[in-house]
Amino acid sequence: MPKPFSIPIWKKAPFIRLLWPFAAGILLQWYLQFPLLVCLVAFGCFFTAYGLFFLFPISVRYKLQWLQALILNFLLVAAAALITWQKDVQHSNNWFGNYYRDSDYLVVRIDEPLIEKTKSYKAEGFVETVIGNSVATNTGGKILLYFSKDSLPPSLHYGDKILIHKNLQLIKNSGNPGAFNYQHYAAFQSIFHNVFLKDNNWVRLPDKNINAFKQFIFTSRAGILSILQKYIPAGKDELGIAEALLIGYTNDLDKDLVQAYSNTGVVHIIAISGMHLGLIYVLLVWLFAKLPIINKLKTTQVVLILTCLWLFSLLTGGSASVLRSAVMFTFITTGKNISKQSSIYNSLAASAFVMLCYNPYFLWDVGFQLSYLAVIGIIVFQKPIYNWLYIKNKWINAIWKLMAISIAAQILTFPVCIYYFHQFPNLFLITNIIAVPLSSIILFAEIALVVFSWIPFAGIYLGKIIGWMVWLMNWIILKVSGLSFAVWDNITATVTTTWLLYAFVIGIAVWLLNKNKNAFCLAMCCLLGFSLLKVYGNWQIKNQQKLIVYNVPQHQAIDFIQGNNYRFVGDSVLLLDGVLQNFHLKPSRIALQLNSRVDTIPGIFQQNLFYQLGSKKIAVIDKAFEFESLIQKINVDIIIISKNPSLHMAQLTGIFNCGQYIFDASNSLWKINQWQKECKGLHLNFYSIPADGAFVFTVGI
Repeated sequence: MPKPFSIPIWKKAPFIRLLWPFAAGILLQWYLQFPLLVCLVAFGCFFTAYGLFFLFPISVRYKLQWLQALILNFLLVAAAALITWQKDVQHSNNWFGNYYRDSDYLVVRIDEPLIEKTKSYKAEGFVETVIGNSVATNTGGKILLYFSKDSLPPSLHYGDKILIHKNLQLIKNSGNPGAFNYQHYAAFQSIFHNVFLKDNNWVRLPDKNINAFKQFIFTSRAGILSILQKYIPAGKDELGIAEALLIGYTNDLDKDLVQAYSNTGVVHIIAISGMHLGLIYVLLVWLFAKLPIINKLKTTQVVLILTCLWLFSLLTGGSASVLRSAVMFTFITTGKNISKQSSIYNSLAASAFVMLCYNPYFLWDVGFQLSYLAVIGIIVFQKPIYNWLYIKNKWINAIWKLMAISIAAQILTFPVCIYYFHQFPNLFLITNIIAVPLSSIILFAEIALVVFSWIPFAGIYLGKIIGWMVWLMNWIILKVSGLSFAVWDNITATVTTTWLLYAFVIGIAVWLLNKNKNAFCLAMCCLLGFSLLKVYGNWQIKNQQKLIVYNVPQHQAIDFIQGNNYRFVGDSVLLLDGVLQNFHLKPSRIALQLNSRVDTIPGIFQQNLFYQLGSKKIAVIDKAFEFESLIQKINVDIIIISKNPSLHMAQLTGIFNCGQYIFDASNSLWKINQWQKECKGLHLNFYSIPADGAFVFTVGI
C-alpha cells in the first residue's frame, strides 16, 4: 500500500525557511562585526541578483530555482546583518559616547520611575546634551543612573531633566568564572555606561520632556499597584507575588521565595510570559463574544482584543516572551477575521521573524528562547503524550491533560534551563498541576479587583480572597521546595554539551514519533559524544589546581582549589549572606564543579600569611605589619593585597621578590590607583580586580 502523501512542514510554514538565514545573519554580524559598507554592498548585490531572475523566462527560472532560493537566503543574511548593524546605537552619529569626555557636563532625562534598591535609587536615563569646552551638542543614548539615598531623589519623576557632572563608568563584567554576562545584557539594551551620583553631582533642571503614551503606561502601572497594595491585606510575600503575577512588577519579591518558585519549576508563573497573555486572550474572546452589539462586529472585536493585548504587554514591561505571544495572537486573530487558518508553525516563525526585525538582540534573550521552545514542545509533543493514557473520568483526564502539557513544555526547554540556571526541578509535574490552575484563578481575580475596586465591598472581599489564594500557593511551593529531592542542582553545561543534548532529544523524538532508525542512530552518537565530553571534563576537574581572587565589591573573597574541593579565604559575611554568595561565588563553583568547602586540603599548605598551592607560593596581605630589611628577600609568585593595608610598594619590594601583585575589590579605588602608580614607577607587574575582573590562576593539571 503506497504511503499517504504529506506536505513537508517547511512548505506549510514558509516563514521557517526565512527565519533560519535571517537568524544566521544576526549571529554573523554580532560575532564578526562587518562594517556598514560590506553589509550594504552584500545586500545590494543579492537584491539585484534576486530581481534579475524575474527577467528570465519561466522555464529558465524553474530550472534555476535552487539558485534563486540560495540567493534569497544570502539576501536574508545580508538584510539581517544590516539591521543588526543599525540596531547598535554605537553606530549612530548622535550617540553621546562619540562626544563625551571625562569632566563634561550631561543633560539627562529620567526615562522611567525611580526604583528603590538597598543602598540607592536606580533609573534609566537618556542623554540629551553633552556640554564640554563651552559647546553644547545634542545627542542621544541611554545610561544607568544610581542615586545615593542621601541625595533625596524620590522627588525625581519620569520626564524630569537633570544636569550631572561626574565621570561615567563603562559597564563591565565582574570577570568571576561562570558569572552572568551583564556587559552583553546591557549592550543588548543599548546601554554601555553607568554612574553613581551623590547630592553634589547633579541638579534638577526646570524643564521636562514627557512622552504622553509612556506617561500613561507608568501612571496605569502605578494605579494598578496602588489598588493591589490597598486591598490585598496579606503579608509582603503575598503582595509581591500578586504584583508580579498581574503586571510583572518584581521589586517587592522576596529572593528566597523566587528561588523556591524556580526550584519547583513554576517560576514562569511570576515571570510574565505567554501563558498570562494566553489567559487574557481567552478572557477577551469570551467577553466580547457575550457583549451585545460588539459580538456581531468581527472587525471591532479584533481591534478591541488586539488593543487590550498590546496594552497589557506594555503594562507588563514588554518582555520578549510576552511580545512573542502578542505578535502571534495578532497574526492568529487577524487571520481568523479574514477566514485564513494558517499553520501554527508558520505563525510562530512569522512572529519570531517580525520580532527579530524589530530587535535582533532578542535572539540572545532567555525569555525569547524559552518561550518559543516551550510552545513548540507543546505543539509537537502534547498530543502524543496525552494519547499515552485513556482516562474516562473527566477530572482525572483534565489533570492528565495538564500534565501532558507540562511534560511537553519541558522536553525542549530543559537543556536551555540547565545551561543558564544549572538546575532541574524534579517535582515540576506536581507543582504545575497545582500552581498553574491556582495562578490562573488568581490572575482573573486580580483583573476583577482592578475593574471593580471602585465598589468598596467588592474591593475588600476580592482582596481578601486573592491574599488567601496567594498565601496558599506560596505555602505549597515552599513546602515542596523544602523537600531534599525537589531540585537537581549544580548541573554543569557548556554550549557544546547543550547542542549535543538537543540533538539527542530531537533524535529520540523523531525515532519515537516516526519510527526513524537513522534518527535513533544519530541520537545514540550524540549521547556518546555528550558522555565523552562529560568524562573528559570530570577528568580535568579532578586534576585541577587553581587560585581565584573574586571580584566582590568591598569584600575579600579567595578560593584555593584542588580537584572538587576548595578552601575559602575571605569575609565571613559571604558565607552567611545567601544573596551575595549565589550572585558572586556560586556560578564559579558550579562551573568548576566544586562540591565541598574544606578547611584543609592536602595539596595546599599555609603558614601565617603564606600559602603553597602546588609549586606556587602566594602571600595574602590584609593588614599592616612592621617592615624590616632582610639580607635575603623572600621569593613569592603572587602577593594578594586586601582590605586597605597601610603600605607602599617600595616597602614590599624590600622584603619580597614577587612576580605578580594583585589588588582585590576590598580595597578603596583611590588606594589601588596609588599602588598602581608606584608599581609603574618600580616596573612591577600588577593586576587590579575592580578594573580587570576576577583573577584566575591555574597551577597545573
